[in-house]
This record gives sequence, structure tokens and C-alpha cells, in this order.
Amino acid sequence: MKKHILFLLLPFLVIAAFPVSADQFAYKHKAGDKYRIISTVNEDVYIDRRLSHKAEIINRIAVDVVAVVNNKGGHKAVFQTAEKATGTAAGRGFQWSREYQSEFDRNPQGYLDIDAKYFMPVVRNVPVFPDKDLKPGETWTAEGHEMHDFRDSFGIAEPYRIPFTANYTFLGTREWKGKTYPAFSVSYRIFAEPAAVQGRTWPRRILGSSDQTVYWDSDLGQAAAYEEHFRMVFDLSDGRIVEYRGRANAEIVEAPAMDKEKIASEIANEIAQIPDATVRVVDEGVTISLENIQFEPDSAVLRQSERGKLDRIASILSRYPERDILVGGHTALAGTAEMRSQLSAERAGAVAEYLISKKVRAADRVVVQGYGAERPLGDNRTEAGRQRNRRVEITILEN
Repeated sequence: MKKHILFLLLPFLVIAAFPVSADQFAYKHKAGDKYRIISTVNEDVYIDRRLSHKAEIINRIAVDVVAVVNNKGGHKAVFQTAEKATGTAAGRGFQWSREYQSEFDRNPQGYLDIDAKYFMPVVRNVPVFPDKDLKPGETWTAEGHEMHDFRDSFGIAEPYRIPFTANYTFLGTREWKGKTYPAFSVSYRIFAEPAAVQGRTWPRRILGSSDQTVYWDSDLGQAAAYEEHFRMVFDLSDGRIVEYRGRANAEIVEAPAMDKEKIASEIANEIAQIPDATVRVVDEGVTISLENIQFEPDSAVLRQSERGKLDRIASILSRYPERDILVGGHTALAGTAEMRSQLSAERAGAVAEYLISKKVRAADRVVVQGYGAERPLGDNRTEAGRQRNRRVEITILEN
């Protein structure tokens, strides 16, 4: 249970452009619109009122407006989350956490139609607007709710609904990163006493608060950014009290559409001289696979002989600076699943650290994931197959 799943809807609201004087707010969608959002969360985690750890979380969100029917925008969205505890090695990048798919419709006033099976977006029916002109200083209220992913924390299989009443104020203009935007505030408080979950620890009481400021670009007709202060407290049935406090912000980022086939073709020519290196197009982007990459036995220490390969990969990656990268580690089928997962993540982290040291990307633009032996390329019954499976893959991400 992490704060990174709580407040991800606001950054990709789409709002009709309007002057700062009185006007009527309404969502306005166009089929074919695409949005990319980067959200960051910095939080302190307390257990029984003592600081347990600090965490930094990166959320990458891709949204497509696939259709507009009866003024409702049909959206498809992908949410990718990654995190690291503050104080961990700065060069290791962020550890991949989860990926969520979602589909929903939104009407002009901001209300969502979404199947209950989806975990994202978590904050729903925020913001919504009254069907009238609004002037700076005017206020309104509307009902909203959060949908939480409690599968890992409490064994609750379905998205967990927590209702609230949101209070809005049109602020007039506010500054974000040196630019002035029309802005409004959104604040709400949460108090819930959930039903018991038999046989599992469960939250007996949930208290929370969110205070947000949303900025949008009148020329583009979409939200430019948002920032938030939050606090969530979970009073658990086993007697513990877990609390999350922190700040979040998000903004629209622009990147040209990725020509995956062209990039893969360019890279194929570049890596032709690198032993055991291949490139392929994947859903996430373009993946460079370094098969049989050599580490010290049963460790994540790169052998000196591999650094030349990575130097050449670093040179390739530097040609696509607008794209974040995912470094995935893979192992052969040896040891336990837990051991394989840990070793693959550590090896991916070692490669990520090396690439970051070469200034290929900043650490907050590199995500690390360990797959263990879950995605074999070769037959683990043969030495040749095991060599193929002991690999690190570097994906230039579409999102």
C-alpha cells in the first residue's frame, strides 16, 4: 500500500480553454488526442507514529482519447509506477512497481463512467464543474471517491471505494514554473470505517486529507500541472497505525510519437558488432537485449570485459535523450524464485548504475525491474539456452 496509487487522475483532465474572467468550465475531448504525464511523489511513512522510511515515487501515465460519443470522451490509459526508498544508491534508478490498464468515459462536467474492475485512476469525479459561468473566488462542491489497490496489503481482491466531498475554489491566475495559468484548488477530507476482512489484517479506520492546486493551459485547452499536500492514516486491525505524509506534483510532458521500427533499424546497425546483442520492437518501446552478459559468479558485479559493451550501448542511448529507459534483469532457471528475482533486479541495477554514471540519463529517468526466470529466451536444459536467459535488456520507453 503506497501513496503512489492515490492521486493520479488530476494530471490528465482535459479542460476547454477559457479567459480568466467569468466563463463556464467543461471538459472538451477530441478523438485522437494523446497525453503523457509524469507524476512524482515524495512521502514519509510512519508506523505507530515513528518514521519508518522515506520514499520517492515516479508515475508515468499515457492517455489516449479513442472516441467521442454524445460529448463523452472515451479514454484508454496506462499507468506505470516505480519507486525507491530515499537514501538508497542514487545511481540505481527506480524499482519498477506495477503497471495498470484502464478505460473510462468522461462527460463534459467531469463525471466518469468506468467499470469497477479498474484500479486506476484512483481519484474519480475530480474535478467536476457546475453548469454555469464561474468567476475568480467562486466556490462549489461535488461528490467524488478514491479506489484503492489493497490486494497486497490486505488481500482485498477488488478496487476498494472510499467516498468524499470535494470543495473547489476558482483562484484566478497562479504561477507554475515561471508561467502563469488559470488555477483552482481542490480539497477534501476522508473518514471511513471499512467492514472486516476475515482472516486478514484490514483497515478498521481510514482518515485522510488532500489539498491540491490545479493549473491549466488555456491555449492548449488541457491541464498543465498540479501540486498536492496529502496525509493518509490507516488504523489496522492488528493494532498498528500506518501513516503516509507528503507532497505530489505532476505535469503534461510532450514527446513526439515514437517510430519504433525506424529506431530499431537504426540500433540494429549500431549493435551488429556487439556479441550476443539483439534489438526488437515491444509494446513498451524498443528493447536492446544483451544476452549472456557476464557478472562475477552469483553476484551483481559486472566483469570488466562487459564495460566496453555498455559504453557502446550508452552511446546509442544518448541519441534518444527524450525517452526514459527501463533496465530489466533476467536469470536462468537456478535457485529459488525469490533468489532469481533478487539477483536479476540487482544485476539490472548494476547496469543502470553504470549507464547513469555515463550521463546517459538522470537516475529519475531510469527504471529497474528484475524478472528472474519468468521470461526465458532459450531452453534452460541446455548451457546455450541458459546463457541466452542470463541477460539484461534495456528498453527505450514509448511512455
